[in-house]
Amino acid sequence: MTAVDLVLQERHLEELRGFLLRSDGVEASAYILCGQASVSIDPWDNHSRRRLLSYAVFPVPEDDQISAGHMHVTWSTTSFVRILRQAKEDGLVAGIVHVHPCGPLAFSDQDDRNEAKLAELARNRNGEDGMVLSLLMIGSGDLRARLWFTPSIAVDCTAVSVIGRRLTIHSNTVSSTDISEAMARQTLAFGPEVTARLRQLKVAVIGCGGTGSATATMLARLGVGQLLLVDDDIVEKSNLNRLHGAKRTDADAMRPKVEVIAREVHEFGLDVRVVPLRHWVGHKDCRDSLRSCDVIFGCTDDHDGRLFLNRFAYFYLIPVIDMGIAIQTRDGGGFNELSGRVTILAPGAPCLLCRGTIDPITARDEDLRRRQPDEYERRKLEAYVRGGGNPSPAVVTFTTETAIMAINEMLQGLTGYRGGDGWYWNRTRRFDLLSDHRPGAIQNPDCPICSDTGYWGRGDIEPFLDRIG
Repeated sequence: MTAVDLVLQERHLEELRGFLLRSDGVEASAYILCGQASVSIDPWDNHSRRRLLSYAVFPVPEDDQISAGHMHVTWSTTSFVRILRQAKEDGLVAGIVHVHPCGPLAFSDQDDRNEAKLAELARNRNGEDGMVLSLLMIGSGDLRARLWFTPSIAVDCTAVSVIGRRLTIHSNTVSSTDISEAMARQTLAFGPEVTARLRQLKVAVIGCGGTGSATATMLARLGVGQLLLVDDDIVEKSNLNRLHGAKRTDADAMRPKVEVIAREVHEFGLDVRVVPLRHWVGHKDCRDSLRSCDVIFGCTDDHDGRLFLNRFAYFYLIPVIDMGIAIQTRDGGGFNELSGRVTILAPGAPCLLCRGTIDPITARDEDLRRRQPDEYERRKLEAYVRGGGNPSPAVVTFTTETAIMAINEMLQGLTGYRGGDGWYWNRTRRFDLLSDHRPGAIQNPDCPICSDTGYWGRGDIEPFLDRIG
């Protein structure tokens, strides 16, 4: 059976709480529309997965409400038929949301009967694609969800995640009783539930150079249970001063970076399941693996890769923690800039385009060089594209410290160890000045990625990410 999970935008959860959590304790209901991420094969579990992504929420119109009490709510299906029509037209999944203010902490027998009828209505109205999501909000703040594939088949969601200023994961499958000896000291700091949550996380590291290799190896030592490594490059001698786990023999053998880091993580003996993919991140063979992740670390230094991840984060509601190093030397010695940057990409955050982190012209040239290298060289000779230029400076202590900043930001999103304000959307550390800054960004009001919410949670569409080429 296909595994199912649900990702909610934090803003949608806040809206639903406003619709449903009444001061008189009476049950209430609402509707939800979701995009989909269909995974043919989850690379760690080797089965299919369907991830639902909140796209829009609506209250049930007052005219449709029939009766409600502390243990029940009923309403006419007239408005639900309209929601089904919209789902059919836009390729979305329709769903219902209700609350148990005082429990039970699970779907009731009455929920089972009512939802089976709604699933039958959806199937009659929308055909075999007429699935129905049911989301249950419990008075304690917990969330449960299930997907009705047919009127007789409902699959419980393995997790309900909420993404916004933080990443919160509600799951009834996490066990905090089996903590390995290797994680005992860390568990003293964060507690067994966080250690168990990290064990279940599926995390991608895109780019396995100086920052990426440090990120991957530290995530493994932190106790993350599943790692995806994506890079199409090989180890070179110039990498050996900062690529964690790399040896001279790897450079001599021209081994792929992903294989070297996977070997390093395996040798830790921490039972981390590693999936290495030797591809550029936008390659179609990476899609299933990326859509299976809970968090993505962007450690690539190419603009086209960042442009891809910039869209992916908002389409699939998977937070991308992007990082970069800026080292500019000064004539006569010293630095004009020596800094590391960590930026969160998630609904509500300004995107990399609005921050000026991505240069679209450079991204275009990189895409041409990857797809048509001969044409790229011809245009470079004719000065239609920018040349590769000299390699950028890199120092292992600064690349590693930037990776640490990024991983600690993930921990803040999961645990709130710095306080309840969530993660910083953007932070830079001036290594030479011993200072941290939180630069803001003026969002382009016409930006289709971070200003217009039409792509947030849209999931699978054709063309992929609404991106030509």
